[in-house]
Amino acid sequence: MHLASDFASRRRTIVVAGSALALVALVRPDRALAQAGATKLRIGTIGAGRIGGAVGGLWVRAGHPVMFSSKDASEGKALAEKLGPPARAGSVEEAIAFGDVIFLAVPYGAMPAVGRDHGAALKGKIVLDAGNAVSARDGAIADAADRDGIGLTTQKYLPGARIVRAFNTIGYTILQAEAGRADPKLPIPIAGDDAEAVRIAGELVRDAGFEPVVAGGLADARRFQRGDPGYGPKANAAELREKLRSAS
Repeated sequence: MHLASDFASRRRTIVVAGSALALVALVRPDRALAQAGATKLRIGTIGAGRIGGAVGGLWVRAGHPVMFSSKDASEGKALAEKLGPPARAGSVEEAIAFGDVIFLAVPYGAMPAVGRDHGAALKGKIVLDAGNAVSARDGAIADAADRDGIGLTTQKYLPGARIVRAFNTIGYTILQAEAGRADPKLPIPIAGDDAEAVRIAGELVRDAGFEPVVAGGLADARRFQRGDPGYGPKANAAELREKLRSAS
């Protein structure tokens, strides 16, 4: 079965199971909680560095099976061994095949190569893109992201992927330190054109210990790209929404 169809089938199963779980909760709430916690998304990362490792590690802690991949295979392997199950490591190709969701956490200058080498495999996949375009490091693609907006630029290189911009506004040390803090949770802006992908991204933001704030579609992702008002940590969701409104 095609992977996208397999994922859709398993999501339908989750919906059906949810109705049964609600009945169980009336009689055995302890059992219902255990069953609810058993349903997790498989996540494949492209990149196992600071952001990929930090966010992927939070998902592992939440119980999601995560396969880490990296250009340097030893990086993903070392991270998986450090985190323990349900973390694992594989090649980029294996991580894409494994994941219901792909977390893309590489220098933005690598986007053309990701599209060339893996674009076909990523079609139909939910891809959370955490990259930032930095002119001094990434070259001409950073100029394109500044001109056209980074969300639309990512979609250009990964046509057919269900792109959601997420986890690009805050450094890995803050993410690790603030995950799961007492309310108000640290807000994370997200943006995408695929409603189901945005919803799932929001769930994963919550599972990592943060509050998702939907900024709009991919064109609106420029409101929180590097250098814009929504970029950087904000105290709470209300402050982030105000910054996003003030962005051009």
